[in-house]
Amino acid sequence: MGISERKMREKDKRKKEILDTAERLFFSRGYDDVSMDEIANEVELNKATLYLYFKNKETLFAAIVLRGIWILQKKYVECMETQVPGVVKVALMGQAYYRFSQEHPDYLRLIHFYGSERFSKENPCTAEIGKGYGTCRMILRDAVQEGIDDGTIRDDLNPFLISMYLMTTFMGILSMEDKWKRVIEAEGFSYEQYSREFFRFILPAIKSGASRENPHLINVKGFESFDFFQDPIEIETPKRKKEIIGRMGEYP
Repeated sequence: MGISERKMREKDKRKKEILDTAERLFFSRGYDDVSMDEIANEVELNKATLYLYFKNKETLFAAIVLRGIWILQKKYVECMETQVPGVVKVALMGQAYYRFSQEHPDYLRLIHFYGSERFSKENPCTAEIGKGYGTCRMILRDAVQEGIDDGTIRDDLNPFLISMYLMTTFMGILSMEDKWKRVIEAEGFSYEQYSREFFRFILPAIKSGASRENPHLINVKGFESFDFFQDPIEIETPKRKKEIIGRMGEYP
């Protein structure tokens, strides 16, 4: 290993240590309650050296937000690669967002906080964060398009608009203020139940319906283990798309 390569590895290692330390502090306290002085002390660096890695606290915070975006993006890619009909991929992505909120609530909190207007658009990570969220939305759009192509989603819907409706709805549900959660609980429902029920509410609105012209049905029995399929749902598939679905798996 050459000197330059060793120095680069050492620099990357130090940068990761800074990020890990700052992440722990931001997760435990709010943005305003963490200082660069404190982060520098935790990683045993003087503040001048810390600024060589991150020019300010906002840039460091954004780099942590980006970590969360990458986790969510990976979950969406995994959903897209699943060999199931398009409408099921859409539901899986909604559930992936929900599970992300349960498994990584601190990342989700930081992501939503970063969306406030207090942060500068000049931050170099802002574009990467926007690109990451945009990638998730485009993956969702592609899943909707697959559903239209395989006949499991209505063909009169626009994939871009549907992906925007769904993505912003996911964000709204998962960033709900506590006062609204208390309203839900006062009516005898848990917030988790409220979140899950969204999928049972939205799927009938986008899935294809049976008709005389297109009587071929896919029974998605076997997906009942997913929260959004409490009962088997029969989804129409145009006859010309039957072979495509056959290659995706057997759905009796």
